[in-house]
Amino acid sequence: MYCKQNHLNSDYFFLADLGVHSGKKRLYLVDFNKKTIASRYMVSHGCGSYFWKMTLSKSNASISNKLNSHCSSVGKYKIGEKGFSNWGIGVKYLLHGLEASNSNALKRAVVLHSWSAVSDEEVYPDGTPEGWGCPAVSNNTMREIAQKIDASEKRILLEIIK
Repeated sequence: MYCKQNHLNSDYFFLADLGVHSGKKRLYLVDFNKKTIASRYMVSHGCGSYFWKMTLSKSNASISNKLNSHCSSVGKYKIGEKGFSNWGIGVKYLLHGLEASNSNALKRAVVLHSWSAVSDEEVYPDGTPEGWGCPAVSNNTMREIAQKIDASEKRILLEIIK
């Protein structure tokens, strides 16, 4: 209903559950039509006050919408324009925060991008390296989801929860 009302893709959306340990696949491609999870992926979260690229908050991601917090933000995002990234395979998508809890996403440069430090497979009990708040995926995952994003006639919803 939300996607239809906001002119977003109503066939599928992405859901990232940061309440799940970062060593597990916790980014889901949800198929609205089949009412199933079509795919699962690894995804990073922000390091907060820890050093980036560590895994110190693998089971308890810090959440914030404040500038320079290096935390992830929960809420609904519209996956926006494609651009060049210095990370991973060189592709990023702007994330437009649609709620008060993530309204600073563009100001904070929180984008969807790939990162070679993110694994394709689960690494539990280890965690996925933490960045500065972006939901980063593996290079292979980005290749896969970029095809979905680019082929969609409407923008796609990404919801991040904890």
